[in-house]
Amino acid sequence: MRHPTVVIAPNSFKGSVSATGAAAAISKGLKRVWPEAELRICPMADGGEGTLDAVLSRGGRRGIRRVEGASGAALDAAFGLIEDDATAVIEIAKIVGLTDATGTAAPVERRSTRGLGELMRQLLDAGVRTFMVGLGGSSTNDAGAGFLSALGLKLLDAKGQEVEPTPAGFASLAHIDASALDLRLAETRITIMSDVNNPLCGERGATAIFGPQKGVERDDVAKIDAALARFAKLAECAVRRSAKDRAGAGAAGGLGFALQLLGGEMRSGADVVAELLGLDAALEGADWLITGEGRTDRQTLLGKAPLVAARHAAAKAVPVTLISGSIDREALPELAEHFTSCHSLTFGPTTIEDCLAKADALLADSAEQLARLFQARVTD
Repeated sequence: MRHPTVVIAPNSFKGSVSATGAAAAISKGLKRVWPEAELRICPMADGGEGTLDAVLSRGGRRGIRRVEGASGAALDAAFGLIEDDATAVIEIAKIVGLTDATGTAAPVERRSTRGLGELMRQLLDAGVRTFMVGLGGSSTNDAGAGFLSALGLKLLDAKGQEVEPTPAGFASLAHIDASALDLRLAETRITIMSDVNNPLCGERGATAIFGPQKGVERDDVAKIDAALARFAKLAECAVRRSAKDRAGAGAAGGLGFALQLLGGEMRSGADVVAELLGLDAALEGADWLITGEGRTDRQTLLGKAPLVAARHAAAKAVPVTLISGSIDREALPELAEHFTSCHSLTFGPTTIEDCLAKADALLADSAEQLARLFQARVTD
């Protein structure tokens, strides 16, 4: 038989292997069966962890700028430049990520997104006017106030004195002045990459749904939610644009609100990455697509990278196999509507620690066994 053409498009396996690493491991397993197979590599992401690396796997260059992290401490934030340096790709987790111990040491009410505004301002100075911002994995819950303040928005108390652009500072907020907002933003295009469709406030808002995982105490949810609503109302009046009730305004602790307030367009992060990587072109004439992630459950069906990869494959009539670290058995009926088959990495009883340590080898072994099954089916 001829060697098949396989598109390999996994997301990262959080805590163990990146999307590019996962694609390499799957490729290794397939090569054991088909040394001459045509493997088309498209490491996926959905706006969260690994988005920058996935985009840069197709070209562009990586840069580093010194900005403030969530706690105000300085850090070196990575970003990407693509399309002849005309477009900047920013992963918010590189600035205010949940995994930054220094940033998360500060109380969530005092964490700020100011670093994103500092980075964007520096890139504006460098001539960039198109931005793609991935919103996954943030530790902040400031409705983007810090981000906007770094770009010129002034938060003032009743005496006209500036207040801290954080939920803690909103208690004395009386007025917002947008007169010094960076004028270059008017000629800037912002694409917001996220799979979150929550509004900024309310029972489905940023604080109620995502706040607790960032450190917001349940007893403080209502108070902080009200503070964000107050900030949003004043910010909307100052900028003369409404955004707090839009889908995705609650993403990244409200950064989705702030970016839309500046005219940003919300899009599926995985769809944007698929376009940048040329996934549809890679699927032309392909026999098989393999995707995967660390854990698959019903959340995957809300638009995460494996689902988006599967939808693109379905449009080309290409069968899709999902390989994940773990799979929620109760979600299998719904998953079966999108994936030809779903497979977990483990071969027997084991520990999470062992799985994380051996993720590359487990991926390669699983891919090899699936390739043998695929080969037997075609041969028959």
